[in-house]
Formats: sequence, C-alpha cells, structure tokens
Amino acid sequence: MPTRGHRLPTPKGTRTQFTIGLSLPLLALAMVVVLDLGTSQGQHFDRLLVIGPALAAVTWNVRGTVAIGLLAMALRLGLALAQGDPAKDILAAEAVLAVVIAAAVWVSRVRSRYEQDMREVTAVAEVVQRVLLRPLSPRLGRVELHLLYVAAAAKARIGGDFYEAVRVPGAVRVMLGDVQGKGLGAVESASVLLGAYRGAVTDAPDLPALADRLEEGMERYGTWDPGSDVGERFATVLLLELPDDEDVIRLVSCGHPAPLLQHAGRVAPVALTDPSLPINLAGLLPSRHRVEAVPFGPGDRLLLFTDGVSETRNRAGDFYPLEERLDTWSDEPGDRVLALLHHDLDSYSAGGLDDDVAAMLLVRPLEPAAEPAARAGTLRG
Repeated sequence: MPTRGHRLPTPKGTRTQFTIGLSLPLLALAMVVVLDLGTSQGQHFDRLLVIGPALAAVTWNVRGTVAIGLLAMALRLGLALAQGDPAKDILAAEAVLAVVIAAAVWVSRVRSRYEQDMREVTAVAEVVQRVLLRPLSPRLGRVELHLLYVAAAAKARIGGDFYEAVRVPGAVRVMLGDVQGKGLGAVESASVLLGAYRGAVTDAPDLPALADRLEEGMERYGTWDPGSDVGERFATVLLLELPDDEDVIRLVSCGHPAPLLQHAGRVAPVALTDPSLPINLAGLLPSRHRVEAVPFGPGDRLLLFTDGVSETRNRAGDFYPLEERLDTWSDEPGDRVLALLHHDLDSYSAGGLDDDVAAMLLVRPLEPAAEPAARAGTLRG
C-alpha cells in the first residue's frame, strides 16, 4: 500500500504465534518422552512421537522437518530399548515413523514452494502498486495531503479506487475516483484512467478539458482491446485544482460523492449544483462539466472519499455517519484524522469492510503571523 496511506497495524502477537509454532514440534516430543517414562511398564506413549514431524511440516522448512523426524526416530529407539521391546516391534515402529516423516517432508516442501510463490506474487503486487498508486507527497504547494487506501479483496493491495495528486505550473491538481465493480477488471479500468490523467494533467488548460481526456482514454482503450470489459465499466471521478494565488478550490464532479469541507469550525458537504455523469457514461448526454469554486483558506480542510466510506453499514443497516464523525475530529491533527477514520470504519462495519476504501484529506495549514515591520528612525531620549 502507499507509504502515506494508513492500514490497521500488524497484530503484535503475530511473531509470538510464529515462534510458538516453531517450538510446538519440540514441545510435543518432550511431552511424549515425559509421559512414556513416567508411566508404568505396560503403558507406552512412544507411538505419539509421530506428532513431532507432523507439526514440523506446518512451520519448519524441509531440513528442519527432516531433523525433527530423525530426532523422533532416535527418541523412539531409546524409549523402546529402555523398555526392552523386541527387535521386531522396534523395527516395525521405526518403519511406521519413517513413513510419517517422509509424508511430513513432502508436505513441508509443498508448503515452502507455495510460500515462495506467494512472496514473489506479493513482491510483484508491490511493484505494480508503486507504479499505479504512487505514494502521495505529504505536501504539494500550500496543501498538506493525507491518504487512506484499503482494497476490499483479501490480501489485495490495489482495488477499483484510485487517486493522484500532481504539482502543475501555478496550481496543484488532484483526482480521486471509484470504478464500478470489483476485481481485476476494476483494477484495469483504474489503471487506464490513471494513465490518461497523468498524460493530460499538465497540458489540459482546465478541469473540464481534463475530464474530457479521461473520457477519451477510456474510449480509446476499449477500441484497442475489444476483449477487455473496460468499455463496459464506468467510474465516478472528482477532479480538483488548487491555484497558488487564490484561496479557493475549483472542482468538477463526474458523478462522485460531494466532498466534505471543514470551514470556520463547521463540516458540511460541498454543494454540487450540476455534477457531470460518471466517466464512460457521457455519451448518454451532451458533455458538460461544470466547475464549482469553493473558498479554501488557511485552517480549512477538505475530505474526498469514495462510496466505500460513505456506504459502510453497521449490523442494523445504517450508513456510516461520516459528516458527524469528521465534525467530532475537527480539532484532531490532520495526520491523525484518517487513522481515526480507518479504525472507526472497521469497528462500525458489520463483518469487516466489503468494498474498496479511499479517502484523501487536504489541509491548508494556518499561515504564521507576519512579524511587525522594523520601526524606522531613531528613538529620542
């Protein structure tokens, strides 16, 4: 995930659990030996030594599994000799144990290969993520940027939500969007829109022209690859421009939820008087992109989000009260708000988040007060 994003922390007990997993085979062997030596002559527990290599196959590598298996055979032989077992019984028991060890070694080998494949896939996913969803700069121009991004698919790092923020001459331009649907098709569509945005963001004269370039990118890709379902998907997109010389945000909404503005201690959604259709649906109506201008001065904040945030439900079916929560956190530092949002969403949702989640907080820091000008002239006593 992007380095500036926030995810739930890795459980502290994970490493402890892994250490216990490595120790279990040895602990099992030790317990069997103690039980066998501590019972009467007629009772035998040495057959339970097969537990050691079986457990080792789950957490140990092939060499470790072999080592624990050989240790189990040595312990079995020692216990049998101590109890005076016949040679025939000893050989039969050792043969059974050898078969179990061979099976455990095979399982360990298969598991190790699978884990290696998963590590390689994860490494590729991280590279793809860095290319498609690059980490945000913590500050562009006069604006601080904070990001939350969570893919809904288990173990996934990229979903159908996408974002970008770019410094262009005289302004900062930001995009946040959400592709219809889930899965690899949504990721493919998001990559197309990101490519179109990055190719046009510095050249497009204004936000409507930039929105048109996104439309063209989706249409062109669908022509190049008729087998792809990109042409059948649409995406809601929010485009913003923050000029360097004005305390204002200009934005164009292509069917995207209105962002929340925190201004003068109040939180309210930005009024979108005439939003455009989502990208790739503009053919249904003549293309028109209305630019909204919103005051955005020092101390103001703007939260952009996808419907994975606003449409999260609790067990009663109630939508997540995002506006209320943001108002509660109005005094929190900007770099804390999205961490609070993530934890709160996870707690609020019924059974965990089931949709991609993306949120971006734009913060105009308070400007330092100007120092008084030095007094001219000389004081007279």
